[in-house]
Amino acid sequence: MFDVKKLQQRLGVTADGALGRGTLAALFVKAGASATIAPELGLAANVHFRSYGIVENGLRLAHFMAQCAHESGGFRYNREIWGPTAAQKKYEMNAALGNDQPGDGLRYLGRGPGQLTGRANYRLYGRKLGIDLETNPELLEIWSLGLLAFCAYWDNCSLNSWADQDNLRAVSNGINRGSPTSTKDPNGWADRQDRYAKMKALIL
Repeated sequence: MFDVKKLQQRLGVTADGALGRGTLAALFVKAGASATIAPELGLAANVHFRSYGIVENGLRLAHFMAQCAHESGGFRYNREIWGPTAAQKKYEMNAALGNDQPGDGLRYLGRGPGQLTGRANYRLYGRKLGIDLETNPELLEIWSLGLLAFCAYWDNCSLNSWADQDNLRAVSNGINRGSPTSTKDPNGWADRQDRYAKMKALIL
């Protein structure tokens, strides 16, 4: 476990050494979340981060927070901004995403802090959590549910193991490899590096 008191001091909250929803809410604010949604995220994280082993060490927490912050634009967006762009048009009838019905591209666009995308993912993680996300994809726009789904995704992809090795590239690729044809920052690598460096310095 990392030094919770030091983290609390850096966050400006009561340094009692107990990692709870207040400390986690303050951490979300530091990562960009508004004071309106941070308490909801902190409350959910206080349960789910423990269940999925994300607070077992500082590296896991720093990697997870950085990736969520990148994917959600600093916790500003719980729904992918839709153009559609050229990349988003490729969501439609995309077997890799499990999108096999007309309109699935938009219906199963990225949602939640981790921007879960595609019918197959909505089905899989809905079944894992006992929530019918395939029929009700908009449920992932509830910040706490979106966070829970991303915790399940993180666990299913064994990203804690890559975080333990402090392998940012492997963690990032496990979430979004980006466009293989792009020659310029295909998966937001520069922003992921920047956000991770800030979270690591804060937590560790």
